[in-house]
Amino acid sequence: MTLTELQQHLEKNALTCNEEFKRLFHGRGGLYEEWKYLTVDSIDTVLSVALYFEKKNETELLEMLKAFTCNTRYTTLVVQRRYLKDAPSEVITGEIPQDLHVTENGMKLKLNLLSNKNSGYFPDMKNGRAFVRENAKDKHILNLFSYTCAFSVAAKLGGAKSVVNVDMSKSALKTGMANHALNNLDPKGVSFLSYNILKSFSSLKRKGPYDMIIIDPPSFQRGSFEATKDYEKLIKKLPQLASQNCILLASLNSPELQSSFIIDMIEKFAPGFRFEKRLKNLPEFASNDEEKSLKNLVFTRVAV
Repeated sequence: MTLTELQQHLEKNALTCNEEFKRLFHGRGGLYEEWKYLTVDSIDTVLSVALYFEKKNETELLEMLKAFTCNTRYTTLVVQRRYLKDAPSEVITGEIPQDLHVTENGMKLKLNLLSNKNSGYFPDMKNGRAFVRENAKDKHILNLFSYTCAFSVAAKLGGAKSVVNVDMSKSALKTGMANHALNNLDPKGVSFLSYNILKSFSSLKRKGPYDMIIIDPPSFQRGSFEATKDYEKLIKKLPQLASQNCILLASLNSPELQSSFIIDMIEKFAPGFRFEKRLKNLPEFASNDEEKSLKNLVFTRVAV
């Protein structure tokens, strides 16, 4: 794909854009080898670009993106250079609106495009949040590794009776509280617990049992969680936390680990749970190897 073809690709995808978040180009999926370092997102009138590697054609690329911004619905162009220390972001044209948020299926979530790496929103998880919203009614939900609590917002919008959000980061949970307020959700029945999940099973068990458990951990976070050695600890505790008909949504975003990593582990350590399906990923996040992309796996506990 040439630079001109990339521009045409962006122009075509932008035609259907509105205030809802949309990924216009996903080079990280490996479908376009020459652009695997690039992602381009539409956030209402903001065009957000991430560069994962330094390339010789960066100046030419940015000139094209500036022209694209000026000739379309966008008023602001933000570029994050993730290949530099602290992954700094730069506003190239326009300005970032105050209290910027992203809209997903009508749900609003606060966004920080000038943070060092993560904006507070993971767009590839959209189908996972939709699943939770569709299945949350009247349920008592445990949201592990809740980060900014987008799953919790989706659950409450879907009629959840209660949600327990757990994350080590107090600042992320504070944003989670703001996300609930942004959507005018009643705080009753929603808790935000700054726990080390692997050391808090007793406290979480007392608040259970849970009708839905969401496990969406980082693949690797030094001092907090490593999927290859810590996921097993969570799986072993599931029977103690889950209600008789509990739904489990277990996520894995490591390209090195396949779906079977979790499926086999649950079969071994929590055999009361039955694998139901893997949620489809969004088409705009297509990958040349789906097992290297996000894996959202749904299990149900079989009542005995």
